Order: sequence, then C-alpha cells, then structure tokens
Amino acid sequence: MGRKLSGRFVAGMSVEDALAACQRVNSEGIAVSLDSLGESVTTEAEARTSAAIYHRLLDAIQQRRLNANVSVKLSQVGMDFDPALAERIVGEMVEHADAAGSFVRIDMEGSPYTEATIAMTERLAARFPDRVGTVLQAYLFRTEGDAERLLGQGIRIRLCKGAYKEAPEIAFALKSDVDANYVKLMKRLVTFSKNGTGVFCGIATHDEAIVEAMRAFVREHRVPKSAFEFQMLYGIRRDLQRRLVAEGFGVRVYIPFGPEWYPYFMRRLAERPANVLFLVKNFFKN
Repeated sequence: MGRKLSGRFVAGMSVEDALAACQRVNSEGIAVSLDSLGESVTTEAEARTSAAIYHRLLDAIQQRRLNANVSVKLSQVGMDFDPALAERIVGEMVEHADAAGSFVRIDMEGSPYTEATIAMTERLAARFPDRVGTVLQAYLFRTEGDAERLLGQGIRIRLCKGAYKEAPEIAFALKSDVDANYVKLMKRLVTFSKNGTGVFCGIATHDEAIVEAMRAFVREHRVPKSAFEFQMLYGIRRDLQRRLVAEGFGVRVYIPFGPEWYPYFMRRLAERPANVLFLVKNFFKN
C-alpha cells in the first residue's frame, strides 16, 4: 500500500526516472525542482554521495535544456555533524549552478535548522546572486522578520505553510492562524520593491482558497504574473496546476525521487498525522 501510494507522489528510484518525469512535466508548460530524497547522513562519504547526485542533475538540466533547478536539504550534506562541510558542499553546488545557468534551493527542515539555513543562504547569495534561495515556513512566528531580512538582500524565497511538528512557543498551532499569516506574507513577497526592483518568489501551496486569494490580489493590485510562481508537489492537484498554466501563471512542481522514498514518506506521515489525510485525499484527485 505504501509503495502504491508513494508512486503517485515520488517520481522513481533513479536520476533517469526523475529526468523523465521532469520532461513530462515540462511538456505541459510547468517548471520543475528536482529533489533527491535522503536526510540525516552521518559520514562525509554519504554527504559527498548525496552531492554527486545533484551535480549529475545540474549537468543533465543544462545538457537537456530542461526547465528545472534543484532543491537540497542541509541534513543530506553533513549539517548534523560538520556544518563547515555542508557549506562547502552546497557552495560547490551553487558554483556549478552558476556555471550552468541554474539555481539551487536550500530546503528548510525543522526549526533547529532555521537560522543556520538562512545564514548559509545569505553567505552563498553574496557570492552567487540569483543562484541560491531558501524556504520560509508560515507557521513559525519568526518568519515575517526572516522574510524582510531575505527580501532586503534580494534573496528568493519559497513560502510554504510548514510540514514539521513544532512547539506552540514558536509556531502557530491553529490552521486558521497559519493560513492568515501565509496570506499576509505572500502579499508582501509579491509586492516588495527595493529601488524599483522586486524579488521573484515561489508561492508554495495546494490550498485552493489561498490560490484564489492570490489571483484576486494580483488582479486588484495589478501585480505582474512574472513576479512570482505557484509551486506544488508532484502528483498533487494536477488539475489546479494545469488550470493556472492555462491562465498564464508560472507553475513549478517539486519532483522527489530516490531509493530513500520509503523512510522519507513514513517520516513525513509520522511527524504530522494531518499529512496522512492530505496525501490520501489527493491520491483520489486528478
């Protein structure tokens, strides 16, 4: 049952599986972020093995002229035991992305990683402007300040609600509060301007009410559709993805892949039981 369910949301086991899925998604006018699954490595050899997959992806994206970039978690590249190693590895990825005309998204994990992830992104963005960005989670109280901090430096943000279990001292507990904060933040992201220049950001949500709120806001305030893109997960709300593309909005799909699909899948379900209902509901949607 787990394999059947995950097959809807995970592209496959190999780099070639992911690239084939990327080409299919691109053919529908949808951009892609490729995400090699795997977290919490414990040795430098494992971290370097994870990194090698990303370098293969960056080469393939350039050679095949795919509309794609990559997304990496710091715990995949040694952050838990050697932060300096993790920064060297991600720095090498961003340097490669710069040479290839691509982009690296440093994904966000639980709150113990938040400050370190943001700070590393800032350091790398200073060296490679427009080639690296990160993720902010609307359920954290600190996120409004973090958004201003990154926007002021021209660093691209992927805004999501947040998928980890967090303490009520640092995060909104009620869905209604998370949603309200998300809407406030997304409006700020797409209207931010410094010296007449905005920052291209990703509005990562499958919540149709929030998508509709953004569509209305864009119309009312004449926000150009080129100022942002909607971002969704592979296999989820494909109908909504296609409708947004038909309306002229940019859409990007995150495509996870790799042999670590099962532990990844089960960890996400265990961390927040609400994730179970979300995935099951979407399994039966087009």
